[in-house]
Amino acid sequence: MQAAESAPGKVRTARALLIALATLITMGVTASLGFWQLSRAAEKQALEDLINSRASLVPWTERDLLQVDAIHKGLHRLARLTGEWQQNATVFLDNRPMSGRSGFIVVTPLLLHGQSQAILVQRGWVPRNFTDRTKVPNIATPSGPVTIEGRLAPPPSHLFELGRAEPGPIRQNIDVQAFAQESKLNLLNASLLQTAPAASEFERDWPRFAAGVEKHHGYAFQWFAMCATAALLYFWFQIISPRRKHRPHGSES
Repeated sequence: MQAAESAPGKVRTARALLIALATLITMGVTASLGFWQLSRAAEKQALEDLINSRASLVPWTERDLLQVDAIHKGLHRLARLTGEWQQNATVFLDNRPMSGRSGFIVVTPLLLHGQSQAILVQRGWVPRNFTDRTKVPNIATPSGPVTIEGRLAPPPSHLFELGRAEPGPIRQNIDVQAFAQESKLNLLNASLLQTAPAASEFERDWPRFAAGVEKHHGYAFQWFAMCATAALLYFWFQIISPRRKHRPHGSES
């Protein structure tokens, strides 16, 4: 009889422990996600600061570019390079919109002056011919030594494509190693986003890196708010509300 009388109490205790455990887990998970978002914001802010600091440095020449032990140390840095265009290796990267319009990114290797290495130069954007999609624009490419300015960047980004692309002027992507073998050029594992001088046929509204720190701060606030909400709900329904119900009638509030 005594065991039967204590059964409801055991059920209430087990339920209270289960609710407390669920609340602790919820608070732990949401707080951890909030701190993770803050760490991501700090990482991206550090990257944005690094990019901005590199952009303010003295532009590299072709000699500076080849003397660095790792090419990625110069990414996002300004460069002023002298060399010769390899016009026969010009490629038109398809499905590369700019300013909301469809067209090509024109990529031509630049053989660095006095060197055996070349670098892919993303010269700018041009619209495509919608009447004849196999036709490419006539791009003026000067012969002889030229000096160009730009911002060092990774190789052109890869878009999803079905199957293996056939060699030709219009392509979806460029694989640096495969293109080096095809063009017989010793290509650096980087590219140059050309900025000046701007030819009339090109648009060069290159996107700037945006860390998106505010987005991570917003996500962190949401996770911390969920954590605080779980704590407040627990204290209200498990501590404050039961005490209010069991308070003797007529007692002062």
